[in-house]
Amino acid sequence: MAYAHGHHESVLRSHAARTVADSAAYLVSSLSAGARILDVGAGPGSITVDLADRVFPGEVVGVDAAPDVVEVARAVVGDRTNVTFRVDDAYALDAPDASFDIVHAHQTLQHLARPVDALREFGRVAGPEGLVAVRDVDYGGVIWHPRIPALDEWIVLYDAVHRGISGEPNAGRLLKAWTREAGFSRIEASASVWLFDTAEKRAWWGGMWADRVLASAFAGHAKRLGLADDALLQRISDAWREWAADPDGWILLPHGEVLARR
Repeated sequence: MAYAHGHHESVLRSHAARTVADSAAYLVSSLSAGARILDVGAGPGSITVDLADRVFPGEVVGVDAAPDVVEVARAVVGDRTNVTFRVDDAYALDAPDASFDIVHAHQTLQHLARPVDALREFGRVAGPEGLVAVRDVDYGGVIWHPRIPALDEWIVLYDAVHRGISGEPNAGRLLKAWTREAGFSRIEASASVWLFDTAEKRAWWGGMWADRVLASAFAGHAKRLGLADDALLQRISDAWREWAADPDGWILLPHGEVLARR
């Protein structure tokens, strides 16, 4: 897997801000004390430790393919005794069959070249009665204001970079189809959004992308694939700062969500 963004500070800044409330609300009603959860693609671990707090004394295991980000996640455990992090492979998880009550993956499938194979593996470790919970953004449905030409270039570039490294930028709309193809028969689909509209939220999102488009692995992929040069990336970065400073600025990112059982 070639992760589109890498783990530059600008990327982890975004991931570490996520919580169950803003990124896994669709799963909350399925959580219960004592549940055992596997969080695949846990990143810096903010959602993972939130899940651990919600199901205590149940055990939560966060896994990620990147050893460096696993070390970052371990640093947020604190005095919790029911959460651990380790390196693992979404296609071949180091876990017995039916060993978890819930397998959760947030913004993970969009980065996998074989999402259906990963879902089959999630189903294996969840077992016949276990729950698989997945949520991914759909960049084809992102809308924003005001219209800034370089942001139009950004969304086209984002799509091309993702596809250029075998990802799926519109994963949100495909989750139901992917889970059906993976053999799940009991599927509950839903949708939710991220909205960045206040001055504080615009500064956070716009500043994060202004940095990410220049300094993260996204920039390297864009140039390596021949999709962008430094001038385009700088233009997009400047556009994000312009957008963030505009009091009328607003961006909405739709997400698909699925709760699936065999």
